[in-house]
Amino acid sequence: MYEQPQKKTVESSTSFLDKYFHITERNSSVKTEIIAGITTFMTMAYIIIVNPGILSAAGMDFKAVFVATCLAAALSTFLMGVIGKYPFALAPGMGMNAVVTYGICIGMGLSWQIAMALIFIEGLVILILVLTNLRELVMNSIPGSLKIAIGVAIGLFIAFIGFKDAGIMVSNAATYVGFGSMSNPVVIVSLIGLIIIMVLMALEIKGSILYGIILTALLSLAICFGADAMGIAFNVYNNSGVPTVVGAALPAGLSNVPGWGGSIFEIPSAATLSTIGQLDLMGALNIGILSLVSLIFALGMVDFFDTMGTVVAVGGQAKLLDKEGRLPGLKNVLLVDSLAAMIGGFMGCSSNTSYIESASGVSAGGRTGLASVVTSLLFLLAMFLVPLAYLIPGAATAPALIIVGFLMITLVKDIPWDKLEEALPAFLTIAGMVFTFSISKGIGFGFISYCLIKTASGKWREVHPVMWIVAAIFLLYFIFVSNII
Repeated sequence: MYEQPQKKTVESSTSFLDKYFHITERNSSVKTEIIAGITTFMTMAYIIIVNPGILSAAGMDFKAVFVATCLAAALSTFLMGVIGKYPFALAPGMGMNAVVTYGICIGMGLSWQIAMALIFIEGLVILILVLTNLRELVMNSIPGSLKIAIGVAIGLFIAFIGFKDAGIMVSNAATYVGFGSMSNPVVIVSLIGLIIIMVLMALEIKGSILYGIILTALLSLAICFGADAMGIAFNVYNNSGVPTVVGAALPAGLSNVPGWGGSIFEIPSAATLSTIGQLDLMGALNIGILSLVSLIFALGMVDFFDTMGTVVAVGGQAKLLDKEGRLPGLKNVLLVDSLAAMIGGFMGCSSNTSYIESASGVSAGGRTGLASVVTSLLFLLAMFLVPLAYLIPGAATAPALIIVGFLMITLVKDIPWDKLEEALPAFLTIAGMVFTFSISKGIGFGFISYCLIKTASGKWREVHPVMWIVAAIFLLYFIFVSNII
């Protein structure tokens, strides 16, 4: 007699989620959104290890930044889910954390507290631009060909990162890049992981990227345990002291398995919350007006256009853009993104921004903010699961980035290649983003070249007035400020 009320409660909850997040309207389901949220988390969970690793070089405590990273990502992504209602996940931005450490703290000799205050102020400036509709105006003024090019460029950018993380692509003094070594276990496992995902996709299994990551991680652990038993090296986790060549003798006392100690939970202590609220606003305001304006401008350019590129690319892949290539409800997305930058500065973990890895969740079927809510809960849980984070090697997530890159680059067919004034700026956007390893700089190449070639073609009236303004700002950025980033 008690089963019926429980059934009604479940149906009521599902109905509420459906109505609030527009799940059915966007041709998705609660199950699909959950899988998508998990997939996105799995592909971007590396940030909770990488971010503290970078910021610790600026004198920050590793565990404190780890906890701050999880908290900030959880809060920012949750806000995106319930306010923005799109499957965009947020976390401390790669590149921005390097700027904080090597550009501001080490390069300029400023404290990390001042650096976080600069991040907070930059987020406030972007928030003002959102509230005055200037940020949305800029995004809606971009021509369709450049929007497509941004998505394609970011897809290639992601694949580039995936090949690098997989060890398939390495640096080469003569040719800049080259092929990695097949004696490297990271390369071996990454290629196996790539094959696993390809097979799952060929079988049309939903969530194939997520399942591929899990299967590859489990395979990595199994091989490492087996190699330990045989006394040979299989250092897929990059453990210190273990040879990176497969089959080499395993030094006594060392293991291929990451040293997680067998524990699962680790409750954050007061010391691990030490970065929260420690930003030095007065110190930031006293560094000098020229330095302050230059740094805020530089940080703002990266935040502003990295987010724009991510929203356009992921929104396009999810087919959430309207006929004019615009994202409905964009203002809410931009509002949360600017708040996320402020949250990152307040928490002490660098600026939080929309992550292009959200595309992996979209590839798994994610279309609504429910996927973001799931991702946020996993970030919150990760705060207590520090040891388990070490059990997923980069070799397990690298193949997912390569596949996501493939899925996004398919948009290239929609660029009007027969129209020079549309195609050439699109090409420069794609090439510029990948070859400079910068989303914002690639977009800058596209904006400037679009205005120039339209003018040379006698079609300058087709350029939106805002495009001219932004192109001019980008030109100033390249000349006077880009060396800071």
